Amino acid sequence: MFYLTLLGLISQILYASAITLDVDSKDSVCEATALIQKGMLDYYQGTRYGGTVGMFQPPYYWWEAGEAFGGMLENWYLCQNDTFESLISDALIYQAGSNYDYIPSNQTLVEGNDDQGVWGLTVLGAVERNLPDRDGVPGWLAISQAVFNTMYARWDTAYCGGGLRWQIYTWNSGYNYKNTISNACLFQIAARLGRYTGNNTYLEVAEKVFDWMVDVEYIVLKDVANVYDGATTNYNCSDIVQYEWSYNHGVVLGGLAYMYNATNGTSKWETALTQVLSGATTYFFKNNIMYESACQEAKTCNTDQRSFKSIFSRMLGYTRVLAPYTAATLDTLIETSAKAAAGSCDGGTDGVTCGLSWFDSTNDGYYGLGEQMSALEIINQLLVSSSGAAAEAASSGSASSPYTSSSGGNSTGDASAGLNTTSTNVLQNNLDIESKDKAGAAVATAVILAVLVGGSVWMLF
Repeated sequence: MFYLTLLGLISQILYASAITLDVDSKDSVCEATALIQKGMLDYYQGTRYGGTVGMFQPPYYWWEAGEAFGGMLENWYLCQNDTFESLISDALIYQAGSNYDYIPSNQTLVEGNDDQGVWGLTVLGAVERNLPDRDGVPGWLAISQAVFNTMYARWDTAYCGGGLRWQIYTWNSGYNYKNTISNACLFQIAARLGRYTGNNTYLEVAEKVFDWMVDVEYIVLKDVANVYDGATTNYNCSDIVQYEWSYNHGVVLGGLAYMYNATNGTSKWETALTQVLSGATTYFFKNNIMYESACQEAKTCNTDQRSFKSIFSRMLGYTRVLAPYTAATLDTLIETSAKAAAGSCDGGTDGVTCGLSWFDSTNDGYYGLGEQMSALEIINQLLVSSSGAAAEAASSGSASSPYTSSSGGNSTGDASAGLNTTSTNVLQNNLDIESKDKAGAAVATAVILAVLVGGSVWMLF
């Protein structure tokens, strides 16, 4: 037993290396994130024999792949490192499906609005960061517009006065649940398209979606705002599930930052942004370190929930850039959390595997794609904070605000993309965009299938 213990200690000494991070050095940040991405790709199927491009191994769902590539794409831009450029681009194209709207055939039976929405946020990152368009396929902007058109076609006024359902297809459990994340994704997609194209109709749709979430009290605006998970159509969306998750707060917050920026800081969006930011920083930080408050300390986080801090972190970075007044709140939180996240990356046989909890500056025994993604995304944000690393990034031109079509963005668009395709939309909502970037009307294919099994649904994804 003594020798086994001694061998174990020697093994720990030999293999424990941990990730070192200097927040004032861009090279250090980019070296750290390169190691973390290498750990992410341990779970990737797309480079394995017989594996599917754009997919990670079970138990990681399709939406989480979209989330993962969003963080890698940000790192590609912020670190100006093209190592994974082809891998990212290949994944985004392959998983977009034959109609280039992120309703691929491999997800036909199970895809939800939130799944499509997360991929939509990622492909908008490709638009705003000038990932080169691929020859022979629609531009990233056109694909983003296809996502918007197909999602907004499902806007459902028959129940709860509006909103997207969680599920696209009637046969899936949760079709009677209208969740915040689906609607928050549509809100942010519309806001980003409006900002990028200069088309006010997108901004009007974004405002409509946000106002609906406030009206049904999924978002409760006050000094410290709440963002709840959703409710069922059974009770006209009055039976609100009051779980608060970082990704719901984050995607709403990011949408508000885009609206604030697109409207030159109008008071409605500044007030709402300030209130939601206050809620986000109150509920998901302790001692300035980020955590998933609804499950992390109780050790009940499921596979999906273990990744929520990743997209939350990305949205904090967007907010910091698009609404610079938030820097006073966000910089300390970003820098403290990034250091803590790096401290958790000392696990596994490689000595650099990241953990779920960042409080103890060492791996807590958790490991997986979600843990790697979350560490990547919070450390990415050092390159847009007030750190020395961000100053270096700015001097090299990689920390600018997300591009628009008038500030250097060059992706090819098609405002009618996604319309009149075979992609299944269960509802129909006509949209007429009459200003520049005219989109026409959103046409959906009606589907009548199955009998919905009732009951409140709060399972995520």
